[in-house]
Amino acid sequence: MRRLPTFPIVLAGFTAFLDLYATQPLLPLLARTFEATNLGVSLTITAPTMAVAIAAPFVGRLADRVGLRRVIVGSAFALAVATALAATAETLPQLVFWRFVQGLATPGIFAIAMAYIHVEWPASRVGRATALYVSGTVVGGFTGRAITGVMAADVTWHAGFVALAVLNLAAASALWVWLPTETQHARPSGPKRSGSLGMHFRHPQLLATYAVGFCVLCSQVAMFTYVPFPLAASPFNLSTAALGWLFSVYLVGAIVTPFAGRWIDAYGPRVALSAAVGLGVTGALMTVAPSLVVIIAGLSVFATAIFIAQSSATSHVGANAAQDRGLAIGLYSSFYYFGGSVGGAIPALAWSRGGWRACVALIVFVQLLMLTIALTTWAKHPGPHAEPAPV
Repeated sequence: MRRLPTFPIVLAGFTAFLDLYATQPLLPLLARTFEATNLGVSLTITAPTMAVAIAAPFVGRLADRVGLRRVIVGSAFALAVATALAATAETLPQLVFWRFVQGLATPGIFAIAMAYIHVEWPASRVGRATALYVSGTVVGGFTGRAITGVMAADVTWHAGFVALAVLNLAAASALWVWLPTETQHARPSGPKRSGSLGMHFRHPQLLATYAVGFCVLCSQVAMFTYVPFPLAASPFNLSTAALGWLFSVYLVGAIVTPFAGRWIDAYGPRVALSAAVGLGVTGALMTVAPSLVVIIAGLSVFATAIFIAQSSATSHVGANAAQDRGLAIGLYSSFYYFGGSVGGAIPALAWSRGGWRACVALIVFVQLLMLTIALTTWAKHPGPHAEPAPV
């Protein structure tokens, strides 16, 4: 029996999210350095997420044609180069540009690794594999933020990107060595039939999951892009390094999410997502407390909820795409990252009207919208061995 490549797929998740949100702890520093507004520096988050959203369907189609492993490994090396170039930026527009280029390289890892899971793992274990992959993204996201926060405080923010580029190169090399080529039945066999894109958009379960993905990342980016601003201000006055370490709350999610994967396999994505929204709303509301301890606890709860929701949504989209799975997950990634782009920009309007409390109200609204979509459209769990619905 072929051994499942669990560690390489976790490493792919780590690599995909190492850079994507790396500037979040730097936002107050970048605003001072470039004399920019909160919205202006938030473009360092919006640009890469928008790039992922634009590129993901094309990368998904490419992977369906040339193979999953080739796209994952090639994208990992491309991301290392783009990250090194981001370290050369001297102005905010330059930094935003290179962040956009980083985003173009990311979906080849993020989206295609999820497709890889669905063709390599048996249906009864996809939830667990997806949750392990999401845990890898969690650790990667935390590592990237911690490195940039600490390096910016001790050296310069440029040095943070240099360190990330070195780590990207090491991860890409490891994937090249350890990630096996997908099994024969999953390899590309020739041109795909025309019209499959339209079929994906006519599939109600997939459309609903795309909308859920939009809400997942919208609320996550809104929370973690804007929470550094109140925490950097009085009465908390957290430093750039402290803001970087703040994202250690993600590690709670990294521990919990694999257990949630078993729950997804047993009870279905809909039940898991409902629980995730309950946790997410609770955690978001905790961040308006005047106590730093309560805020950090709330961020831990919220981050865990987001990772469970992401595992639920990706399990659902993979299970409902029987053909052109790379394209289906690429489309999911587009909606997911369009949500991230909105989450990086729209809260600036809420902030200008009501500060952090208004941002939290927006986040809670998006979470409840996500729950409504899932409960009204997602089918009930058909069982761990069910076949995916036809596309």
